[in-house]
Amino acid sequence: MERNPVEVQAAIKYLITRSKRCMIQSARIELDARRLERCVDVEAIRNVHLTQVAVEQQTLATPLLSLFSSISQDVDAALNQQSTYNQHLALRSVGQRLDAQLQQLQILLRSSDKYTPRFYPIAKYWREIVDNHLQELAEAVELGQEIDNPYIIGIPLNNQLEIFIGRISIALRIEQLLLDRRRPPLLLYGQRRMGKTSLLNNLGRLLPNTIIPMFVDLQAAPSSASDYAGFLYNLARGMVKSANTQRDLTLPPLTREAVATDPFTCFDEWLDQVEQALEPYTALLALDEFEVLDRAISKGRFDEQDVFGMLRHLIQHRPWFKVLLAGSHTIEEYQRWASYLINVQVVHISYLKEDEARQLIEHPVKDFTLRYEPDAVERVLQLTRCHPFLVQLLCGEIVALKNEQDPSVRRLATLADVEAAVPEALNSGSLFFADIQNNQVDAAGLAILKHLAAQGEGAIVSKNTILKQLPDVSESAFKLLLQRELIEEVEDGFRFQVELIRRWFA
Repeated sequence: MERNPVEVQAAIKYLITRSKRCMIQSARIELDARRLERCVDVEAIRNVHLTQVAVEQQTLATPLLSLFSSISQDVDAALNQQSTYNQHLALRSVGQRLDAQLQQLQILLRSSDKYTPRFYPIAKYWREIVDNHLQELAEAVELGQEIDNPYIIGIPLNNQLEIFIGRISIALRIEQLLLDRRRPPLLLYGQRRMGKTSLLNNLGRLLPNTIIPMFVDLQAAPSSASDYAGFLYNLARGMVKSANTQRDLTLPPLTREAVATDPFTCFDEWLDQVEQALEPYTALLALDEFEVLDRAISKGRFDEQDVFGMLRHLIQHRPWFKVLLAGSHTIEEYQRWASYLINVQVVHISYLKEDEARQLIEHPVKDFTLRYEPDAVERVLQLTRCHPFLVQLLCGEIVALKNEQDPSVRRLATLADVEAAVPEALNSGSLFFADIQNNQVDAAGLAILKHLAAQGEGAIVSKNTILKQLPDVSESAFKLLLQRELIEEVEDGFRFQVELIRRWFA
């Protein structure tokens, strides 16, 4: 068949043009690669993103070039920190990110991707540069007597963090209940920021290897799903991810397509596969923030009989599965849960034990360089009552305060330092305290708290005295404050449980 000469010429022209574009793109990518490998220190790395040549079209090299640009920006942000101490902290995070990327690139080296072999040595070289600068910063930090702040405020502690301390007795209680032949559902109950999620994240290292924790945060994707297919898909995905994280166990996946047609049947069939993969181990399905799911049911997104019926069937008919709910409310506050989950066993998580709190203050991580005078430690215990979040909050502010002081006194915390850190702790922890005021108590409870707070530290006020000042307060207001562990009954009166919380309301 004869070809049209015009079409042939057009095809040749297209191929030549395309070839030129590919050559130009390859040249630009190689130019960037050479610029990246010419970096000799962190100062050069921080400026790379300002000079990197932009490639007009997406290529296999685009993600790699974006990665180096992003690392460059992170290094720039780290070096912009005012103190050597903060530079070290920020740059250490950059190094950790580079480590993770190097692992992924090492896997890609086995593929046919032509760009990974070109850029992998550069990433490795950058990691060495960052590591060398980290060592220089560490020496400067030591010379300036700066203190590494190990405290983590506002986010749950995962199983990779050394600072997670204690809770052995609670883990033992959970283990005992898991051995109960009646297979009762468990409720891990405790006030907000008591460390429920941190405990669930760390169950893998607290429980025997025969128990596979499957931690699912209902506050995330499951409860926000628009239908049962989305709910069950996200529930399964969380279970698979947690089993892999906690026990390095690979479970069969549940796909969106499979669950879309008949959600509960497909989920039940998937559980059959999971049980086969688990045998002879026991799965602990830990559902955090169960109140969020209750709100989704209240709003009509899910039917309580469908969801609770599924959980009850799992408890009653799947012996290899145990169910644990975690939240800041009791089952009694949600009656519909109680009617489905018979014989719920409550595991109460509250304040740390004193020896655990002391460890968190004085030895939160290995080689912690701050030392406390004995009365300073006692004052932290008095102010926080060993509340895990408040200990971290106050101690984090103490470290920040000490790092601003003269190096000659920096590494010894005194009673005066503890008191000086309190206003900053109240300020930086304002969301925690405001949540108590706005979401955990009613108007009558708030009036009681403010009245008690005004009486001063450790003050005990009788119920009659409170009722004289607040005649409209009902018995239920006192009951709610006791249940929320904000006040306690002492002798014939009430007082705040935690001094830091009292100071917020004073």
